[in-house]
Amino acid sequence: MIKFGVVGCGRISKRHLDLLGGGEIDGAQLVAICDIDSQRLAEAKAKYDVAAYDSLERMLGDPNVEVVVVLTPSGMHAEHAILSARAGKHVIVEKPMALRLDDADAMIAACDQARVKLFVVKQNRLNVPVVKAREALEAGRFGKLVLGTVRVRWRRDQSYYDQDSWRGTWAQDGGVLANQASHHVDLLEYFMGNVVSVHARASRTLVDIEAEDTAIATLQFANGALGVIEATNAARPRDLEGSLSILGEGGTVVIGGFAVNKMVTWDFVEPQSDDAEVLDKYSVNPPNVYGYGHQAYYEHVLDCLKNDAAALVDGLEGRRSLELITALYESIETGLEVPIQFRSRHARLGG
Repeated sequence: MIKFGVVGCGRISKRHLDLLGGGEIDGAQLVAICDIDSQRLAEAKAKYDVAAYDSLERMLGDPNVEVVVVLTPSGMHAEHAILSARAGKHVIVEKPMALRLDDADAMIAACDQARVKLFVVKQNRLNVPVVKAREALEAGRFGKLVLGTVRVRWRRDQSYYDQDSWRGTWAQDGGVLANQASHHVDLLEYFMGNVVSVHARASRTLVDIEAEDTAIATLQFANGALGVIEATNAARPRDLEGSLSILGEGGTVVIGGFAVNKMVTWDFVEPQSDDAEVLDKYSVNPPNVYGYGHQAYYEHVLDCLKNDAAALVDGLEGRRSLELITALYESIETGLEVPIQFRSRHARLGG
């Protein structure tokens, strides 16, 4: 049994705590929780009946904790991950792994030095239709890639941002690109490969926050393909979609639903015998706001820890996604096309 401690009992913690504290993950046990908000801490302790700490340092002194799950605001991820690594704990950190590339590098270095593993939560990579589409990609069924697009059309009104003072701020959160759409940006790069350059623009339209609630971007990939990102929290009156489209010379796949969870199009130039079943067989739609791959993600983490398997999204892979997001913000600030592998001078994320 591998024992987990969770730091941060806010909105996103429910899915993690229910899985770890509800016995849903075979081989995993929730043993501790931590939050500086006394009410949230008390509520979580009452529900899960585990050790509760009002400081991360105190929880890190608990010898029962082997893995720390960092669910604090994004701007705090680096500090909490580094402290956990130095205490000899493996680290799972929610997306984005940090808000600044220097912080991501420091997290990676701290985990390497402590010889502990660093996992970045990108659970949508393990959604059933995403796994099936990735199999097709690795089998070469798409052939030459032409275009990849993601669309995030979600609703986050002022009441959402007013829940916590850090939401929508540059120092602790960022906007729709850094927060809600970060999973989709990751998936686009996961399927289409390395990005050469980006050109983006954004606006703040329906809420009073520092960062953006709406953004669009075009991307040039190293393989010659193009990409489009459309992301907004200004969909009204309700959430509409979180989707991914992959177009290649050999076929097209569209994964839609609320959180890239429903196979919409599966069409290839050279059909295979099981293609007719894919739309029904490889779509899942359980009711969860944070996506559908968390259980599979934790099972993957356990495999990595028990068998020393390679992580699907380790620190370096999480950093790659953050570099792309930072480039998007750099382009928004300058109005220019920004090459990847640049040094940020204008992006406000994490500042």
